[in-house]
Amino acid sequence: MYCTPAQLADAKLTRELAQVATPERARVVADALMEAVLRGQDTGGYDPADVDVARQALLHVETALHDADQLIDGYLRMRKPRPYQVPLAPVPGIVTVWARWIARYLAHKDRVNTKEETDPVVRDYKQALKFLELVRDGKFGLGADDPQAPPSAGAPQVCAPPREFTMHTLRDFGE
Repeated sequence: MYCTPAQLADAKLTRELAQVATPERARVVADALMEAVLRGQDTGGYDPADVDVARQALLHVETALHDADQLIDGYLRMRKPRPYQVPLAPVPGIVTVWARWIARYLAHKDRVNTKEETDPVVRDYKQALKFLELVRDGKFGLGADDPQAPPSAGAPQVCAPPREFTMHTLRDFGE
């Protein structure tokens, strides 16, 4: 995974994920329980019915993360001139951010009554896609952790015909 549920919790998305990932007709999972489930911590002190709802919410989150990984891999496989070998290992930090943005959007996809032009979830998703398109086209790198070297490493190479005008050929025109 390019982004884990624990990394989503680290990004302070616990409450938001509990609200969008809790199954319909169920009470929204408590923040502390959702945090514990996202981090894979012990849930023994919670009501088993609430834990079951939280695990269903986690399944929704993991599905969004998996779908985000697949989308990212699709762009990386199409990179020009050389595709990336996916999945990336180690995962560059910027890819984790993009996976978080995409997964967050996918987890929210059933929302209604939001304005797309002012919604930060949509803005981040579109930004991630824009960067992935740049990576695909070979115009943007993945940072210091990029597994592929930049396209031009080393000194520039020049291929040209021999010089026409030299000091020897121009000696009659000099002072």
